[in-house]
Amino acid sequence: MLLHVLLFLLSSSVVAAAAPPRHPGDLRFREAPQFYNSPGCPRPLSSSTDSPCSTSNLVHVAMTLDVAYLRGSIAAINSVLQHSSCPQSIYFHFLASKAIPYLNSTISTTFPFLPFLIHPFDPSLVSDLISTSIRAALDRPLNYARSYLPRLLPSCISRVVYLDSDLILVDDIAALAATPIPSPSILAAPEYCNANFTSYFTPTFWSNPSLSIVFEGRNACYFNTGVMVMDLDRWREGGYTEKIEEWMELQKRMRIYELGSLPPFLLVFAGRIAAVDHRWNQHGLGGDNFRGLCRDLHPGPASLLHWSGKGKPWARLDAGRPCPLDALWATYDLLEPLVSIDDS
Repeated sequence: MLLHVLLFLLSSSVVAAAAPPRHPGDLRFREAPQFYNSPGCPRPLSSSTDSPCSTSNLVHVAMTLDVAYLRGSIAAINSVLQHSSCPQSIYFHFLASKAIPYLNSTISTTFPFLPFLIHPFDPSLVSDLISTSIRAALDRPLNYARSYLPRLLPSCISRVVYLDSDLILVDDIAALAATPIPSPSILAAPEYCNANFTSYFTPTFWSNPSLSIVFEGRNACYFNTGVMVMDLDRWREGGYTEKIEEWMELQKRMRIYELGSLPPFLLVFAGRIAAVDHRWNQHGLGGDNFRGLCRDLHPGPASLLHWSGKGKPWARLDAGRPCPLDALWATYDLLEPLVSIDDS
Protein backbone atom coordinates (compact mmCIF):
# COMPACT_ATOMS: atom_id res chain seq x y z
CA MET A 1 0.00 0.00 0.00
CA LEU A 2 2.82 2.38 0.93
CA LEU A 3 4.58 1.74 -2.40
CA HIS A 4 1.39 2.54 -4.35
CA VAL A 5 0.96 5.82 -2.44
CA LEU A 6 4.59 6.71 -3.16
CA LEU A 7 4.12 5.94 -6.85
CA PHE A 8 1.03 8.16 -6.99
CA LEU A 9 2.91 11.06 -5.45
CA LEU A 10 5.87 10.56 -7.75
CA SER A 11 3.78 10.19 -10.88
CA SER A 12 1.89 13.38 -10.08
CA SER A 13 5.19 15.25 -10.21
CA VAL A 14 6.25 13.85 -13.58
CA VAL A 15 5.56 16.34 -16.35
CA ALA A 16 3.46 14.69 -19.00
CA ALA A 17 4.58 16.98 -21.83
CA ALA A 18 6.75 15.31 -24.43
CA ALA A 19 10.43 16.25 -24.27
CA PRO A 20 12.26 17.38 -27.41
CA PRO A 21 14.03 14.45 -29.12
CA ARG A 22 17.68 14.13 -28.19
CA HIS A 23 20.35 12.09 -29.89
CA PRO A 24 21.80 9.56 -27.39
CA GLY A 25 25.30 10.89 -28.03
CA ASP A 26 24.19 14.38 -26.96
CA LEU A 27 23.05 13.34 -23.49
CA ARG A 28 24.65 15.01 -20.48
CA PHE A 29 24.38 13.74 -16.94
CA ARG A 30 24.60 15.31 -13.50
CA GLU A 31 27.42 14.22 -11.24
CA ALA A 32 26.20 11.71 -8.68
CA PRO A 33 26.97 12.34 -5.01
CA GLN A 34 29.67 10.29 -3.36
CA PHE A 35 28.33 7.34 -1.39
CA TYR A 36 30.19 6.09 1.70
CA ASN A 37 30.66 2.72 3.34
CA SER A 38 28.91 1.91 6.60
CA PRO A 39 30.89 0.74 9.64
CA GLY A 40 31.97 -2.88 9.24
CA CYS A 41 32.48 -2.68 5.47
CA PRO A 42 35.81 -3.51 3.82
CA ARG A 43 38.33 -0.76 3.14
CA PRO A 44 36.93 1.62 0.52
CA LEU A 45 38.20 0.99 -2.98
CA SER A 46 40.03 3.72 -4.85
CA SER A 47 38.85 4.38 -8.39
CA SER A 48 42.41 5.21 -9.43
CA THR A 49 44.62 2.70 -7.62
CA ASP A 50 42.64 -0.46 -6.76
CA SER A 51 42.59 -3.30 -9.26
CA PRO A 52 39.56 -5.56 -9.78
CA CYS A 53 41.52 -8.27 -7.96
CA SER A 54 41.73 -6.24 -4.73
CA THR A 55 40.66 -8.14 -1.62
CA SER A 56 38.55 -5.12 -0.66
CA ASN A 57 36.08 -5.90 -3.45
CA LEU A 58 32.86 -7.02 -1.76
CA VAL A 59 30.68 -7.27 -4.87
CA HIS A 60 31.48 -7.40 -8.58
CA VAL A 61 28.73 -6.11 -10.88
CA ALA A 62 28.73 -6.61 -14.65
CA MET A 63 26.59 -4.72 -17.17
CA THR A 64 26.65 -4.07 -20.88
CA LEU A 65 27.16 -0.46 -21.88
CA ASP A 66 26.22 1.33 -25.07
CA VAL A 67 25.11 4.78 -26.15
CA ALA A 68 21.49 3.82 -26.80
CA TYR A 69 20.90 2.45 -23.29
CA LEU A 70 23.37 4.68 -21.43
CA ARG A 71 20.67 6.64 -19.63
CA GLY A 72 19.22 3.42 -18.27
CA SER A 73 22.63 2.11 -17.24
CA ILE A 74 23.44 5.28 -15.30
CA ALA A 75 20.12 5.13 -13.45
CA ALA A 76 20.80 1.47 -12.59
CA ILE A 77 24.29 2.26 -11.25
CA ASN A 78 22.89 5.14 -9.23
CA SER A 79 20.27 2.88 -7.66
CA VAL A 80 22.84 0.21 -6.77
CA LEU A 81 25.05 2.75 -5.00
CA GLN A 82 22.20 4.51 -3.20
CA HIS A 83 20.88 1.33 -1.59
CA SER A 84 24.18 -0.38 -0.80
CA SER A 85 25.54 -0.45 2.75
CA CYS A 86 29.06 -0.77 1.28
CA PRO A 87 28.94 1.28 -1.96
CA GLN A 88 32.69 1.93 -1.90
CA SER A 89 33.35 -1.81 -2.03
CA ILE A 90 31.54 -2.48 -5.32
CA TYR A 91 33.53 -2.89 -8.51
CA PHE A 92 31.70 -2.39 -11.82
CA HIS A 93 32.58 -4.17 -15.05
CA PHE A 94 31.09 -2.82 -18.27
CA LEU A 95 31.07 -4.68 -21.58
CA ALA A 96 31.09 -2.34 -24.57
CA SER A 97 31.72 -2.69 -28.29
CA LYS A 98 31.46 0.90 -29.58
CA ALA A 99 32.16 4.49 -28.47
CA ILE A 100 34.32 3.27 -25.60
CA PRO A 101 36.17 6.59 -25.02
CA TYR A 102 32.84 8.47 -24.81
CA LEU A 103 31.34 5.86 -22.47
CA ASN A 104 34.44 5.85 -20.28
CA SER A 105 34.40 9.65 -20.03
CA THR A 106 30.69 9.77 -19.25
CA ILE A 107 30.87 7.17 -16.47
CA SER A 108 33.99 8.82 -15.01
CA THR A 109 32.43 12.28 -14.86
CA THR A 110 29.04 11.09 -13.63
CA PHE A 111 30.52 8.81 -10.95
CA PRO A 112 33.99 10.28 -10.19
CA PHE A 113 34.63 7.88 -7.30
CA LEU A 114 33.41 4.69 -8.98
CA PRO A 115 35.88 1.81 -9.38
CA PHE A 116 35.19 0.34 -12.82
CA LEU A 117 36.64 -1.13 -15.97
CA ILE A 118 35.26 -1.19 -19.49
CA HIS A 119 35.99 -4.53 -21.15
CA PRO A 120 35.89 -4.32 -24.96
CA PHE A 121 33.54 -6.87 -26.52
CA ASP A 122 34.17 -7.92 -30.12
CA PRO A 123 30.80 -8.24 -31.92
CA SER A 124 32.35 -10.65 -34.42
CA LEU A 125 32.38 -13.29 -31.68
CA VAL A 126 28.64 -13.71 -32.11
CA SER A 127 27.57 -11.81 -35.25
CA ASP A 128 27.69 -14.97 -37.38
CA LEU A 129 25.76 -16.93 -34.77
CA ILE A 130 22.83 -14.54 -34.27
CA SER A 131 19.48 -15.42 -35.83
CA THR A 132 16.74 -12.84 -36.30
CA SER A 133 14.17 -12.80 -33.49
CA ILE A 134 10.77 -11.25 -32.81
CA ARG A 135 12.23 -7.80 -32.08
CA ALA A 136 15.28 -6.17 -33.72
CA ALA A 137 16.57 -4.79 -30.42
CA LEU A 138 17.06 -8.38 -29.22
CA ASP A 139 19.46 -9.11 -32.08
CA ARG A 140 22.22 -6.69 -31.04
CA PRO A 141 25.52 -8.56 -30.53
CA LEU A 142 25.96 -6.84 -27.16
CA ASN A 143 22.89 -8.72 -25.89
CA TYR A 144 24.97 -11.88 -26.14
CA ALA A 145 28.00 -10.48 -24.30
CA ARG A 146 26.87 -11.93 -20.94
CA SER A 147 27.72 -15.38 -22.33
CA TYR A 148 31.37 -14.26 -22.58
CA LEU A 149 31.76 -12.73 -19.12
CA PRO A 150 33.96 -15.57 -17.82
CA ARG A 151 36.39 -14.91 -20.68
CA LEU A 152 36.32 -11.11 -20.49
CA LEU A 153 36.64 -10.63 -16.73
CA PRO A 154 39.97 -11.29 -14.96
CA SER A 155 40.40 -14.87 -13.76
CA CYS A 156 40.75 -13.62 -10.16
CA ILE A 157 37.01 -12.87 -10.16
CA SER A 158 35.06 -15.94 -9.19
CA ARG A 159 31.56 -14.47 -8.76
CA VAL A 160 29.71 -11.63 -10.44
CA VAL A 161 26.21 -10.17 -10.41
CA TYR A 162 25.00 -9.52 -13.94
CA LEU A 163 22.41 -6.75 -14.38
CA ASP A 164 20.54 -5.45 -17.41
CA SER A 165 20.46 -1.71 -18.11
CA ASP A 166 16.68 -1.29 -17.77
CA LEU A 167 16.31 -1.86 -14.04
CA ILE A 168 16.74 -0.26 -10.64
CA LEU A 169 17.53 -1.73 -7.24
CA VAL A 170 15.71 -0.63 -4.10
CA ASP A 171 17.64 -2.98 -1.80
CA ASP A 172 21.25 -3.82 -0.95
CA ILE A 173 22.95 -5.65 -3.81
CA ALA A 174 25.21 -7.45 -1.32
CA ALA A 175 22.23 -9.59 -0.30
CA LEU A 176 21.72 -10.66 -3.92
CA ALA A 177 25.45 -11.25 -4.46
CA ALA A 178 25.59 -13.53 -1.42
CA THR A 179 23.00 -15.94 -2.86
CA PRO A 180 24.21 -19.52 -2.26
CA ILE A 181 25.00 -21.41 -5.47
CA PRO A 182 25.36 -25.07 -4.42
CA SER A 183 27.42 -27.28 -6.71
CA PRO A 184 26.94 -28.25 -9.48
CA SER A 185 24.83 -25.17 -10.30
CA ILE A 186 26.61 -22.43 -12.26
CA LEU A 187 24.28 -19.51 -11.70
CA ALA A 188 21.40 -18.27 -9.57
CA ALA A 189 18.32 -16.37 -10.72
CA PRO A 190 14.61 -16.07 -9.91
CA GLU A 191 12.66 -18.88 -11.59
CA TYR A 192 9.09 -18.60 -12.89
CA CYS A 193 7.68 -22.11 -13.14
CA ASN A 194 4.14 -20.87 -13.85
CA ALA A 195 5.27 -19.46 -17.21
CA ASN A 196 4.53 -21.51 -20.33
CA PHE A 197 8.00 -22.93 -20.83
CA THR A 198 7.13 -24.66 -24.11
CA SER A 199 6.40 -21.29 -25.75
CA TYR A 200 10.10 -20.37 -25.71
CA PHE A 201 10.84 -23.01 -28.36
CA THR A 202 9.32 -23.80 -31.74
CA PRO A 203 7.22 -26.84 -32.69
CA THR A 204 10.27 -27.97 -34.69
CA PHE A 205 12.19 -28.26 -31.42
CA TRP A 206 9.50 -30.06 -29.43
CA SER A 207 8.65 -32.48 -32.26
CA ASN A 208 12.25 -33.66 -32.52
CA PRO A 209 12.98 -36.17 -29.71
CA SER A 210 16.73 -35.84 -30.21
CA LEU A 211 16.41 -32.16 -29.26
CA SER A 212 13.64 -32.07 -26.66
CA ILE A 213 15.34 -34.85 -24.71
CA VAL A 214 17.74 -32.17 -23.44
CA PHE A 215 15.12 -31.28 -20.81
CA GLU A 216 14.47 -34.85 -19.72
CA GLY A 217 14.90 -35.22 -15.95
CA ARG A 218 15.17 -31.46 -15.50
CA ASN A 219 12.50 -29.40 -13.77
CA ALA A 220 13.01 -26.75 -16.43
CA CYS A 221 11.48 -23.34 -15.68
CA TYR A 222 11.75 -19.95 -17.32
CA PHE A 223 14.22 -17.50 -15.80
CA ASN A 224 15.12 -14.00 -16.91
CA THR A 225 18.79 -13.54 -17.82
CA GLY A 226 18.74 -9.84 -16.96
CA VAL A 227 19.47 -10.58 -13.29
CA MET A 228 21.89 -13.40 -12.51
CA VAL A 229 24.52 -14.32 -9.94
CA MET A 230 27.21 -16.26 -11.77
CA ASP A 231 29.92 -18.61 -10.50
CA LEU A 232 32.61 -17.79 -13.04
CA ASP A 233 35.05 -20.48 -11.89
CA ARG A 234 32.54 -23.29 -12.49
CA TRP A 235 31.47 -21.69 -15.76
CA ARG A 236 35.06 -21.63 -17.01
CA GLU A 237 35.74 -25.19 -15.88
CA GLY A 238 32.59 -26.48 -17.59
CA GLY A 239 33.05 -24.60 -20.88
CA TYR A 240 29.53 -23.18 -20.78
CA THR A 241 30.20 -20.42 -23.32
CA GLU A 242 30.92 -23.16 -25.87
CA LYS A 243 27.71 -25.01 -24.91
CA ILE A 244 25.66 -21.85 -25.56
CA GLU A 245 27.44 -21.34 -28.89
CA GLU A 246 26.59 -24.91 -29.94
CA TRP A 247 22.86 -24.23 -29.57
CA MET A 248 23.21 -20.96 -31.47
CA GLU A 249 24.94 -22.80 -34.31
CA LEU A 250 22.08 -25.30 -34.43
CA GLN A 251 19.58 -22.44 -34.50
CA LYS A 252 21.24 -21.17 -37.68
CA ARG A 253 20.59 -24.53 -39.34
CA MET A 254 17.05 -25.15 -38.04
CA ARG A 255 14.84 -22.64 -36.25
CA ILE A 256 14.28 -23.96 -32.73
CA TYR A 257 13.45 -20.69 -30.93
CA GLU A 258 12.35 -17.09 -31.58
CA LEU A 259 13.50 -14.93 -28.66
CA GLY A 260 17.08 -13.73 -29.03
CA SER A 261 19.72 -14.58 -26.42
CA LEU A 262 17.39 -16.10 -23.80
CA PRO A 263 16.63 -19.57 -25.25
CA PRO A 264 20.28 -20.75 -25.42
CA PHE A 265 20.57 -19.96 -21.70
CA LEU A 266 17.40 -21.93 -21.03
CA LEU A 267 18.68 -24.88 -23.05
CA VAL A 268 21.90 -25.02 -21.07
CA PHE A 269 20.78 -23.97 -17.59
CA ALA A 270 16.99 -24.27 -17.08
CA GLY A 271 16.30 -26.67 -14.23
CA ARG A 272 19.92 -26.51 -13.13
CA ILE A 273 20.11 -23.12 -11.43
CA ALA A 274 19.99 -22.01 -7.81
CA ALA A 275 16.73 -20.25 -7.01
CA VAL A 276 16.56 -16.59 -6.01
CA ASP A 277 13.56 -14.95 -4.37
CA HIS A 278 11.25 -13.28 -6.91
CA ARG A 279 11.69 -9.95 -5.14
CA TRP A 280 15.04 -9.68 -6.93
CA ASN A 281 13.48 -9.47 -10.39
CA GLN A 282 10.10 -7.79 -10.65
CA HIS A 283 10.38 -8.15 -14.42
CA GLY A 284 8.13 -7.37 -17.36
CA LEU A 285 7.52 -3.72 -16.44
CA GLY A 286 8.32 -2.71 -20.02
CA GLY A 287 5.28 -4.65 -21.25
CA ASP A 288 5.33 -7.32 -23.93
CA ASN A 289 7.72 -7.42 -26.87
CA PHE A 290 5.16 -6.01 -29.32
CA ARG A 291 3.16 -3.17 -27.69
CA GLY A 292 5.01 -2.35 -24.46
CA LEU A 293 1.83 -1.66 -22.49
CA CYS A 294 1.92 -0.57 -18.83
CA ARG A 295 2.16 -3.31 -16.23
CA ASP A 296 1.88 -3.28 -12.46
CA LEU A 297 4.15 -4.96 -9.93
CA HIS A 298 3.75 -8.66 -9.29
CA PRO A 299 2.31 -9.51 -5.86
CA GLY A 300 4.87 -9.55 -3.05
CA PRO A 301 7.88 -7.49 -1.97
CA ALA A 302 10.23 -5.84 -4.47
CA SER A 303 14.00 -5.42 -4.22
CA LEU A 304 14.62 -4.91 -7.94
CA LEU A 305 12.32 -3.46 -10.62
CA HIS A 306 13.03 -4.52 -14.18
CA TRP A 307 11.58 -2.86 -17.30
CA SER A 308 12.14 -5.89 -19.53
CA GLY A 309 9.97 -5.82 -22.64
CA LYS A 310 9.53 -3.24 -25.36
CA GLY A 311 8.68 -0.14 -23.31
CA LYS A 312 11.55 1.64 -21.55
CA PRO A 313 10.84 4.22 -18.83
CA TRP A 314 13.10 6.95 -20.25
CA ALA A 315 11.46 6.71 -23.68
CA ARG A 316 7.94 6.85 -22.24
CA LEU A 317 8.85 9.78 -19.99
CA ASP A 318 10.34 11.71 -22.91
CA ALA A 319 7.27 10.97 -25.01
CA GLY A 320 5.00 12.33 -22.30
CA ARG A 321 3.26 8.95 -21.90
CA PRO A 322 4.79 7.45 -18.75
CA CYS A 323 3.42 4.43 -16.93
CA PRO A 324 2.88 4.82 -13.16
CA LEU A 325 6.00 2.85 -12.24
CA ASP A 326 8.18 4.97 -14.56
CA ALA A 327 7.96 7.74 -11.95
CA LEU A 328 9.92 5.56 -9.54
CA TRP A 329 12.64 4.97 -12.17
CA ALA A 330 12.79 8.75 -12.75
CA THR A 331 14.03 9.34 -9.19
CA TYR A 332 17.33 7.66 -10.16
CA ASP A 333 17.64 9.38 -13.55
CA LEU A 334 20.69 11.66 -13.68
CA LEU A 335 20.03 13.16 -17.10
CA GLU A 336 20.69 16.89 -17.27
CA PRO A 337 17.51 18.63 -18.47
CA LEU A 338 17.66 20.62 -21.64
CA VAL A 339 17.80 24.38 -21.09
CA SER A 340 15.71 26.16 -23.68
CA ILE A 341 16.14 29.78 -24.79
CA ASP A 342 12.93 30.66 -22.93
CA ASP A 343 14.43 29.37 -19.69
CA SER A 344 17.58 31.47 -19.91
